[in-house]
Amino acid sequence: MAALSTAPTMPVWRRLLRSGTVRTLGPFVPVVAVWWLLAEFEVFPRSFFAGPGTVLATLGGLLEKGILPGYLSDSLTRLAYGVGFGLLIGLPLGFAVAMIGRLRRFFWPILLFFQAIADIAWLPIVIVWFGFSLTAVTFVIVYTIVFPLMLSVVAGVEQVPRELVRAARSLGAGRWRVFVEVIVPGSLPSVAGGIRTGLGYGWRALVAAEIIVGTSGIGYMMFDARRVGDISQVFLGMVVLGALWYALDALILAPFERATVERWGMVRRLEADG
Repeated sequence: MAALSTAPTMPVWRRLLRSGTVRTLGPFVPVVAVWWLLAEFEVFPRSFFAGPGTVLATLGGLLEKGILPGYLSDSLTRLAYGVGFGLLIGLPLGFAVAMIGRLRRFFWPILLFFQAIADIAWLPIVIVWFGFSLTAVTFVIVYTIVFPLMLSVVAGVEQVPRELVRAARSLGAGRWRVFVEVIVPGSLPSVAGGIRTGLGYGWRALVAAEIIVGTSGIGYMMFDARRVGDISQVFLGMVVLGALWYALDALILAPFERATVERWGMVRRLEADG
C-alpha cells in the first residue's frame, strides 16, 4: 500500500525539479532567505542594510514614477552603442591580426599592453576628453570589449586545424574562400565565447562609468541614492543589474554560444571543459 501511495508522487517531484522555473529561480531561494534573515534580525543597522521587503517597495515606487524604466532605458542604450562599436572594431581587427603575420607581430605587444589596463583607469582622461557624455561611457565600454574579443578571435583562428586549410587549398580554394568557408566557421566557437565574455566586461564597465561620469542610468541611480542616504535604491540597483544580466546571458548569449559550438561539432569538448 505504501508503494502504491508514494509511486505517483515521484514523477511529480522529478518533473518539478527538472522544470525550467525551478532550475532558474531555485538557487536564489536560499540567497533571498539569508538576505531576509539578516535584515529581519537587524544584523546590520537598517540605515545600512535594506531587506527584500523594503527593496520591493522601492521598486514599486520607482516603477510608478517612471524613474526606473527611464534609467534602465538609458543604460541599455549606452550598452547597445558600446557593444555595436566594440563588435565592429574588435572582429575585423581580431581576424586581421590573426591572419596577417606582420600585423600580428606589430600589434601583439600593443594588444597585451592595453588588455592589462583596467577600463576604469581611463575614466579620468575620458572625462577630460569628452566630459560627462554618452561618448565617454561608450568609449569605456568599447575599450573593455575590443581587446578580449580580439584575443578570442586570434585564439579561435589558431584552433582551426591546419589540415582543413591545406585540404581546401588543394581543392583550388583561394585565400578569400578559405577564410570565409574554413577559418571563420572554425573559429566561431571561440569567437562566440569572446563575445559573451566581452559583453560581461562591458556590462560591468557600463555600471562603473555611470557611477563616475553618468548623469542617468542604473549606475548613476545607485551613486545618487548613496549620496542622499537611500540604501534601498542601492540594493535595488544591484538586484536589477544582476537580474538583467542573468536574463540577457541565459536568453541570448548562452544559447548563441551553445548553438555555435553544437553547429561546429564542439559539444564534447565543451562538456569536458564544463
